Amino acid sequence: MQVITVNRKMLKKSVIYIVMICLLASCGEYQKLLKSTDPELKYTRAIEYFEAGQYTKAQTLFDDVSSYYRGTDRSEEVLTYLARCNVGSKLYDSACEYYLAYIRNYPKGKHIVEARYMVGHCYYLNSPDARLDQTDTYKAIEYLTQFVELYPENDYAATAYKEIDQMYNKLAEKEYINAKLYYNLGTYLGNNYESAVIVAKNALKQYPSNAYQEELSWIILAAKYQLVLNSVSELRVERARDAYDEYYSFVTEYPQSKHSKAAEKIGTELKKITK
Repeated sequence: MQVITVNRKMLKKSVIYIVMICLLASCGEYQKLLKSTDPELKYTRAIEYFEAGQYTKAQTLFDDVSSYYRGTDRSEEVLTYLARCNVGSKLYDSACEYYLAYIRNYPKGKHIVEARYMVGHCYYLNSPDARLDQTDTYKAIEYLTQFVELYPENDYAATAYKEIDQMYNKLAEKEYINAKLYYNLGTYLGNNYESAVIVAKNALKQYPSNAYQEELSWIILAAKYQLVLNSVSELRVERARDAYDEYYSFVTEYPQSKHSKAAEKIGTELKKITK
């Protein structure tokens, strides 16, 4: 048993040693490649690195040969690979710039469909959490919409439509978060229930068929009910009627809502006030 343990340790050390040698050899080979003055060799090896998923090494080599091939047919390929390398490295801002450069320089190039889709797709991949600035989300919608208008039958189109829907849902989510914040603030430093109603209504109008329709509709009903409770007597009945109409619309539209019990309670109270 002791011999086997020693052999295993020795084997493990041998494997590590071999891996280290291979890595050092690989690094040495790459450094020699960087110093090479043969652009064809660099270009060929850059493609090999790209296909092996070594995007940083590939990009460095493509950058090295880009000036050599400028103005030639291969320049189009180099620019496309540079964009793809950045996508592979998840550097979506840079990838967008390369694809936009391709569109400007090769509006009828053989990779133009890929470039037009990938600009929107990269902005989609770069779109942040709904609570953050949504500039990239708006850009994703803009470029993906342009794509499906230009290439409605393309294989990318179905995916583009899905990504557009997801981006609209994210914008709706942001408005839902804002409306909910106003609702939770209540009467703190003013009547925030009115703001909650306005934000939620605007979201439903701007983003129809979004994934947050039910929650936005619920906020409108709940906020209008709170407006009734916080109203002066002269406005209470009028506001209660308006809120009751909202209640009726909600329970009709969402009969199986998780808010059904709370909505029924609100409806009962509003009916008492209107009578």
